[in-house]
Amino acid sequence: MANTNTPTTMARSFLQVAATEEVASPLRVVQIEGLVILKIIKHCKEFSPALVTGQLLGLDVGSVLELTNCFPFPIREEDEENEAEGANYQLDMMKCLREVNVDNNTVGWYQSTLLGSFQTVELIETFMNYQENIRRCVCIIYDPSRSNQGVLALKALKLSDSFMELYRSNNFTGEKLREKNLSWVDIFEEIPIKVSNSALISAFMTELEADTPVTQCDYDRLQLSSNPFLERNMEFLIECMDDLSMEQQKFQFYYRSLSRQQSQQQAWLQKRRAENAARKAAGEEPLPEEDPANPIFKTVPEPSRLDSFLITNQMANYCNQINGFQ
Repeated sequence: MANTNTPTTMARSFLQVAATEEVASPLRVVQIEGLVILKIIKHCKEFSPALVTGQLLGLDVGSVLELTNCFPFPIREEDEENEAEGANYQLDMMKCLREVNVDNNTVGWYQSTLLGSFQTVELIETFMNYQENIRRCVCIIYDPSRSNQGVLALKALKLSDSFMELYRSNNFTGEKLREKNLSWVDIFEEIPIKVSNSALISAFMTELEADTPVTQCDYDRLQLSSNPFLERNMEFLIECMDDLSMEQQKFQFYYRSLSRQQSQQQAWLQKRRAENAARKAAGEEPLPEEDPANPIFKTVPEPSRLDSFLITNQMANYCNQINGFQ
């Protein structure tokens, strides 16, 4: 289902005001306030199955990225006018938060997903747009459909440094990937999440806790039927397999074209060498053995392997989710 308010189109406008900081220590933990998690869950569930996004605010402290607040992006159609309106909305929100002494430093964004289908080129482009102004940022992914099965499907992701370096060069050929020793599992890095609550909130929750919580369990919240969940995962997995088959066909066509070109080059070289041998016997200057103007000497462009990597990564995610219900 299409997302009408993806941050890809918004990040370029409002991130220009964010301060760029070089951080030496690597990111180890994403610490999220309990209220932030509840706001993310509420926003994503209210609009499910539609996909929504929002802004993450907080502080970058050493090896810990603290998420202390967030707000949702408005749902609008994608055009230039609405893009500017969305950027102005975000700037106004951050200005209002600053006026009430609330953390207003942009540290990333959150977005909902359907059965873990978040590994797309759009997500990578959004990461790259954020990275232009923010040294360290994360994307919080929340999956309402999987959370309904009794698992809090919340994860913090970032792009690996090696992948970002390769993405900037836009060279995803097999030779370059082997040189960088990069595989499909090296695109994203999952950062451990730590939930943090103030002492007052923890004390208040202790007071609210009933003496006999076992007798007050609401078993209706546990959806024991996993068939619909497994069925959707299988459907998405089959679609990914079809997409991967199409990507493989592109590479098969590339290798066939490359083999055909090499055969034509060899035939042309044999003919040219025979011609040069005759010219040499006649005392004439030999002709060059390569002709750049000849179409058979033009390099056949190799297809990018990025889409194949993302599809493979997505298939692995679906398989893991299916295996979790066996």
